[in-house]
Amino acid sequence: MTIQDRDIRQRFLFEYSDIRGEILTLEHSYQAVLDKACYPAPIAQLLGEFLAGACLLSATLKFDGIVSLQAAGTEPLSMVMADCTRHNDIRAIARYSDEKFKGDKFDKGESGLSQPLYRLKDFLGENATLAVTIDPSKGERYQGIIPIENDTLSGCLTDYFSQSEQLPTKIWLQADEQRVGGLLLQALPSGQQKLEDKQDYWHHLTQLAQTLTAAEQLQLSHGEQLHRLFHAESLRLFMPSDVQFACSCSKQRTASMLASFGFDEITTMLSETNPIEVRCQFCHELYLFYDADCTKLFSPQSSTLH
Repeated sequence: MTIQDRDIRQRFLFEYSDIRGEILTLEHSYQAVLDKACYPAPIAQLLGEFLAGACLLSATLKFDGIVSLQAAGTEPLSMVMADCTRHNDIRAIARYSDEKFKGDKFDKGESGLSQPLYRLKDFLGENATLAVTIDPSKGERYQGIIPIENDTLSGCLTDYFSQSEQLPTKIWLQADEQRVGGLLLQALPSGQQKLEDKQDYWHHLTQLAQTLTAAEQLQLSHGEQLHRLFHAESLRLFMPSDVQFACSCSKQRTASMLASFGFDEITTMLSETNPIEVRCQFCHELYLFYDADCTKLFSPQSSTLH
């Protein structure tokens, strides 16, 4: 693993075709997420996959916005969520029952790599759902929700693109306790190829990508992975983009959330605890709101509600 292949996402194109790709490695940004909570290894790996999935989906947007992935279930994992901004700021969180998170099906494989003995339903139970949310800086928010019927997040995201009638897309995700790897292939609208030729080439490339192992995805540099898979193809690589952990919380945004409770509720909260303490779930930043701060929430001059 070369130093420049840590915490970067890189786009590539297959020359003379209508197929593009993204390759991704997370390390320090992934560890920054894990440092915020003490997650069991399988949940940590799943968080890594969600981070990579959100980051890869963000790369497919043609506008400024935030992409979020969130799975909701019952037990032992009730929720896992990750998001990525257009500036490649990522964050993630999971909620789970520690007592119920036990059993052989959550043990790691002998390799120590991401060769899970679990399925997503082992984490989330039956009737779990996956939500893909796109929140543009301008325009309406969009959310697509699908049932989790695949064993892996990679498979679920492929199902999402298939069911939403978007561009044919396949994603491969791997994570261990140190780093995360991601690969995306996407067929663009026809331009340089006839439809039949593009379909044949798409099948050829996805079959090649399917041979990438977990160890290769986590331990090889991007150049080595792409050469290993597509050495017989003509590739054009673009400049990589840095990815970093960053939280979008702020005292102003937290104040807006508090103001939504209304004056009477905030007054009651202050009578029970002063100051009101609000801790960000993602980065654990603590925000304190004293009497004067809460008064400003409802003053005519306050811009908090706008």
